Amino acid sequence: MTTIRTKQVVWSGITMLVLLAGAASVFAFSLGKYEKVKANNGVVSLPFTKLADGKARFYKFEDSGKEIAFFAVKAADGSYKTAFDACDSCYRDKKGYEQQGDKMNCKNCNQKFAVNRLGPNATGGCNPGYLRHQLNGGTISISVSDLKGGAKYF
Repeated sequence: MTTIRTKQVVWSGITMLVLLAGAASVFAFSLGKYEKVKANNGVVSLPFTKLADGKARFYKFEDSGKEIAFFAVKAADGSYKTAFDACDSCYRDKKGYEQQGDKMNCKNCNQKFAVNRLGPNATGGCNPGYLRHQLNGGTISISVSDLKGGAKYF
């Protein structure tokens, strides 16, 4: 009888460890979506090299305790796109976007937006909130004032 009881305790312990490890990895993965960035002289700089593979990179900038989330991605035509990880329509749900091939998908309403069409002419609705940037040498430069302009989404 004690052998059966011991096996039950051991298996219960193993099951609990597996569940805890799984929960910890999900938590760590969700935190891992964003890289925290800091400004230098009022500008956040992102090196082109991080975007060379065409995969969207997600960032968070902290301003007075508020985290402002955005992403940067290199389009198929070689241009660089930056946008807030939120939109005018779905920002209240705080789900943001994920990349699916050459499109950014709203994780709230499932609308998809072509990466090469992101920019100042694709605004409103569920389009990713446009974030102005400049290209300087080998970096994308985003002013802190432009980042603060998207604080309303977060």
